[in-house]
Amino acid sequence: MTTAYYTHADCKRHEMGSWHPESPERLQAIEDQLISSRISNLLDHREAQPAQESDLARVHTADAIYRIRENCPSEKSEYSHFPLDADTSLNAYTWRASLRAAGAAIAATDAVIDAEIENAFCAIRPPGHHATPRESMGFCMFNNVAVAAKHALEVRGLGRVAIVDFDVHHGNGTEEAFRDDPRVLMVSFFQHPYYPYTGTEHPARNMVNVPVPAHSYGDTVRALITEKWLPALRQFQPEMIFISAGFDAHREDEMGQLGLVEADYAWITKQIMDIAKQYSQGRIVSCLEGGYNLSALARSVVAHIKVLADLE
Repeated sequence: MTTAYYTHADCKRHEMGSWHPESPERLQAIEDQLISSRISNLLDHREAQPAQESDLARVHTADAIYRIRENCPSEKSEYSHFPLDADTSLNAYTWRASLRAAGAAIAATDAVIDAEIENAFCAIRPPGHHATPRESMGFCMFNNVAVAAKHALEVRGLGRVAIVDFDVHHGNGTEEAFRDDPRVLMVSFFQHPYYPYTGTEHPARNMVNVPVPAHSYGDTVRALITEKWLPALRQFQPEMIFISAGFDAHREDEMGQLGLVEADYAWITKQIMDIAKQYSQGRIVSCLEGGYNLSALARSVVAHIKVLADLE
């Protein structure tokens, strides 16, 4: 089994202030943990190429693209950041990093469909699942998983894809991008009530949204996945699976109040792998979303990748 690891140095150059939890150090922590776990050299390391604006436009409006491209401050500007909302801002490298992030997801999609690799993990930032077609928000600029899924459907000709989102926050942008699209099934769990306070009121017919109360642990989440996600995925029979891989539901992550640990992320990944082997020719592309405690994030990503790469 070949698992590719996509990233790019530009993804570390986007930053929103030294205080901000969505920091470049997140990617470095993952890379360090891959090395210390002695699995880095067992992965197919690939450098992300930038997405084209036409790729972004399959999901995002022209205004949403323009807002990011034209508002990044120059490297010589007296203002280092341009705010989009209270917790999302642009620096001089955000546009470049955002293109690399979406480009990694697209390249991974092509490589998996072309059977160059079986699956891939994209260590990218900015994250994406809160970015709606019209608006960047919640640390997210463009919706990397949505862009890749649209590429699979509209460029590569797949008929059905599934999106699995296990971030502590609901992927409101992804739901909006694919609302009532019969080609897409999205399954997710998320802490509720919690930012962005969506996913429970009138979910679209192709969404399996599983709200979870604060202070729930892995046994609760595993039972809900077994009851809600897996039957829906089996019935849908996706030709490819995309993962919005957020690790901020970890018990050590103060961004949320759920109690997952590395073994839970490994178990979830194993369930997704089993579905992919049965219906999707094993085709999975996983993209980093949240996860802000650096140690917990790095350990959880390694647990996730070990299952993807059959290195347990």
